[in-house]
Order: sequence, then C-alpha cells, then structure tokens
Amino acid sequence: MGRWAVYRLLRRLTSLSTPSSIPPPFSSIRFSLLCSSSDPNTLLFQRFRPFSSAPSSSYAALAHDYDYGFRDFSQNYVDDNQDFQSHPDGVEEGDVSKIPVKAFFLSTSINLRSMQAENSGNVVPPTSRTSNYVTLRFFDIPSEMIGMNVENNVICNRYMVVFQYGSAVLFNVEDHEVDFFLNIARRHASGLLSEMKKDDYMVKEKATLAEDMQGGADYIVLRHLDTDGIRIIGSVLGQSIALDYYVSQVDDMVEEFADINRAMEKTGTFTMRRKKLFQLVGKANSNLADIILKVGLFDRSEIAWREAKYAEINEYLREEYEVTQRFGNLDIKLKFVEHNIHFLQEVLQNRRSDLLEWCIIILLSIENVISICEIIRDSAAGSV
Repeated sequence: MGRWAVYRLLRRLTSLSTPSSIPPPFSSIRFSLLCSSSDPNTLLFQRFRPFSSAPSSSYAALAHDYDYGFRDFSQNYVDDNQDFQSHPDGVEEGDVSKIPVKAFFLSTSINLRSMQAENSGNVVPPTSRTSNYVTLRFFDIPSEMIGMNVENNVICNRYMVVFQYGSAVLFNVEDHEVDFFLNIARRHASGLLSEMKKDDYMVKEKATLAEDMQGGADYIVLRHLDTDGIRIIGSVLGQSIALDYYVSQVDDMVEEFADINRAMEKTGTFTMRRKKLFQLVGKANSNLADIILKVGLFDRSEIAWREAKYAEINEYLREEYEVTQRFGNLDIKLKFVEHNIHFLQEVLQNRRSDLLEWCIIILLSIENVISICEIIRDSAAGSV
C-alpha cells in the first residue's frame, strides 16, 4: 500500500501547474514580503512564491471574495523568464517592478485648493514651495498590514499628481481605475476638453541598478522611486501632454490661415470680419502666455535644483520628450500666425482707411453741391 501511496503522490505533484498564487490566509504575509523592503538581498527572497495548488488566475478573485481591499501587486513584478533576462539596452532585469504612468490633459484649469480640501487625507505633504500642483496618494491596506513599512512604498500605492493648468498624471493605476481618479480632478476643473490628450509611460524600479537612473525606449529605470521622483516625472509628463494640447490649438490656427491664404490666392481678397481676426489674435496670445506662465515650461523644479539625481531625471525626460525642440517648433508656427495676423490687420486697416476716404469725398461733394445751390439761389434773388 505504501508504494501505491507514493505513486499517487508523485502523479498528483507532476499534474499540478507551476504555483503562482497563494490562498487567502497567507496573502497578508506575501503582501508584506512584496512591499516592505527595497533592499537587494530582500528582493532576492521576494522572487520566490509560496506553494499552492490554487490556479494562477485565482489570487485576485480570492482576494476580492475575502475583501482584502487591495489588488495583486505581484503583477507589477517581472518574472525572470520574461522581459528582463537580456535587455538590448544593457539593463539586465531580474528583480524589477513595473510602475505604469498615464498622463492626461483634461481641462484648461483645475482649482487645486478646493481639490486639496476635499481630499485632505490623501494629500502628500509638499517638499518644495511650488504651488501649481498637488500630489495625492491612495492606498487601501488591510488593518493587519499597517505599520509594516508598506504605506510609503510606491508599488503598494497609487499616486496622482494634479497640475493647476489642467494636467493629471497617474502612477500605478490600472486602465479600469483611470476614470475614478480623473473624476476627482474633473469635479474641480473648468474648461473641460471634449477630447482629452493622453500619453503612457513606464517607470521600472531596480534596487540593484548601479546608477541612480537609466533610460530606455518609453521607460526609465530607477534604483528607487520616491515621492519626489514622482513629482519630477509627473511635472515633465504633465508639461509634455499640455504642450501637445497647445500645439494642436496652434496647428488649427495655422490651418485656418492657410485656408485664408489659399482663398486670397484664388479671389484676390478675403472676407474675414474684424471681430474674427481679433479672436484669433487673442487665441494666439493666450496660448503663448499659458505655455510660458501657467505650464511653466521653462521653470525648473525646486526639487531638481536641490538634488542632482532629480536634476538628472528631469533633464533626461525633457530631452526624451523633446520639450525644448517642440516649443521651438511651436514658436515658429506662432510667428507664422503672428505674421499673417499683422498682414490681415493691415489689409483691414487699409479697407477702413479707404472707407473713411470715400466718406470724406462724399461729404465734400455734398458740401460743394449745397454751396452751388446757395450761389444759384443768391444770384436768382439778386436779379429780381
């Protein structure tokens, strides 16, 4: 009987798939192992999974059924046999966490004061005097996990950096959660856009990285991502997505003036009203002012001034997103718009001058006619 028992046990072990999840009683233990430390030696231990006979897809469902209040953060970790065994950029990835970043431009203004008051429990205390953004942190950790050094671990939380000029940058937020977080900003926004601008990025955290940071295609690898790093990354991505919006606005104006020029080429005249031209003047000036003043495209973060590693991240991302070059292209387009505006203003001014000249000619003609009539009347009265 002993041989058959051993045989059945071996059959059962060989028929089981590779374990990738744990039953609910051990979930809090695994959560603490995953989120409590970024030390390289600890991370080596974090790569091992507890044994379980549950299917790999059942962990999130079991966590939901038991209402643990957090999602399977282990999805953010990269398996050794997947993406990072030998990377073309030279980053050998083993114990690497992936943190998705989503940038949105949803309105032209957001009231940070009212949003901060409504979400006071989620506000991350600022580390600089910059007042054009607010950082919010959202975490839902089981009570037994509080105090286990997981509250400040980025991979265990979700962050949202909201900027006064209308951008919102989400960290570690899944696609199905985006609307929930954006609605927090929308409640305090004005000038909501009918179609949001969106951009995706990826931050990878690798504790064994030799440098503080290393760039890649559409991602950046950091030794450690903290809240100041989130602010720096969010600042550049927020400015970049806002710049996309203003570039599209200027492109619309360029296209409108191109249509006017084509019509003038065919007809030799144009029919734009003075009011419409002034509206275009105001739009061009306000776009340029918003980019420089509200978005602060050329203002360097105080955090970047304070520490060299944040300055390196800031400069790398600005170079990666070609912020300066894109503004240069935008400036060329604005100069084209400005040139056309001046030209059309001169045309309208000449039209007005011509109208005034004709009015003067008509008035002088009327005056001459009246004078001739008076002379004829006086001569007729004298002859009598």
